[in-house]
This record gives sequence, C-alpha cells and structure tokens, in this order.
Amino acid sequence: MRKALSETFWLLVLGVVVMFAFFAALGAFEVGEAVVMTVVVAVLAALWLAHAVWVARHDDGPDPTAIRNRERRGF
Repeated sequence: MRKALSETFWLLVLGVVVMFAFFAALGAFEVGEAVVMTVVVAVLAALWLAHAVWVARHDDGPDPTAIRNRERRGF
C-alpha cells in the first residue's frame, strides 16, 4: 500500500512539472511573472529527479521468479 501511494505521489509531481512546462510553452503565462510558481515547480522537478536517481540506483533488478516463469512458458 505504501509503495503504491509513493509511486502515485511521484507520478503526480511529474504531472505537475509537465503541465507547468506545457502551459509555459503555450504562453499561457510568463515564467518571469510567476516567479513563486516557477521556483516551486523547479524544486518539485529537482526532487523528482533525485527520487528517480535514488530508485534507479537502489533497484534490485528484475524479479528472478518472473524471469524463471517467463522462461518456463517459452517467452
């Protein structure tokens, strides 16, 4: 349950960052005028990047049981 909530949280953070970049690229607002929001989104992006690096470095790799089952089925 905790892992699912954590993944959902980081997916939402990434969504906020992507939406900010999308609307900034459309010209919906000036990034210089929304300084506070720009700083908040930049911090969120840095946190997400740090989280992605952490997960990539501490991943156990593929599940041996899944690999064994896949090989048993002939895939």
